[in-house]
Amino acid sequence: MKHTPHQTLTEALRAAIDDSGLPNLTIANGAGVERTSLIRFRRGELSLRLDNADRLAEFFGLELVPRKKRKAN
Repeated sequence: MKHTPHQTLTEALRAAIDDSGLPNLTIANGAGVERTSLIRFRRGELSLRLDNADRLAEFFGLELVPRKKRKAN
């Protein structure tokens, strides 16, 4: 799963995790998140707490960028 514009945070994190090819243990240790939480997130069984999402985003060098506001219909 490659990163594409306008992904949700969840999609972007899953893509970064999957594209890295790194073992779960390496990611969990490097990012400072529980390995079981990471595994369950990858499987779609669990949402991440924001602090864990922050840690994973930092680990993978991801950042949120504001989009232009959508025009009201």
